Amino acid sequence: MAQLTIEIPDELAQKLAPYQNQISEIFANLVNTSSLLETITDKLDVSSTPSPTELPTYLEIIDFLVNRPTSEQIANFKVPEKSQARLRELLQKNRDVNLVSSEIAELNLYEQLDSLMAMMKIRAYAAIKSPKTSSSNPE
Repeated sequence: MAQLTIEIPDELAQKLAPYQNQISEIFANLVNTSSLLETITDKLDVSSTPSPTELPTYLEIIDFLVNRPTSEQIANFKVPEKSQARLRELLQKNRDVNLVSSEIAELNLYEQLDSLMAMMKIRAYAAIKSPKTSSSNPE
């Protein structure tokens, strides 16, 4: 197995410490998200398929995460109404079997982002509920 060394701020390292056994899985999921979008694009042969960075919601989530949100901020995070409206539009078109291939890829990306945020919120809620003195308790 290859080993990767990265430098991160101490505060982030402390936040990631409880997940140290899952870091490989987290990175794999991020890579798979990008790979999945590329695979969908290749299979559909659609040049108009948005890349993750062309989707405003994707960039909003990245900007949110770059600012090192607290567990409370993660738990309370909501995408803007404009993104929610776009998702509702795509879901309705999907129900009507009226999506073009680029919209299918966009909807798939929304689903992946939703899964990522759901996992983060679950962990954030757990962090909020756990006592702050847990570092002194041996596991």
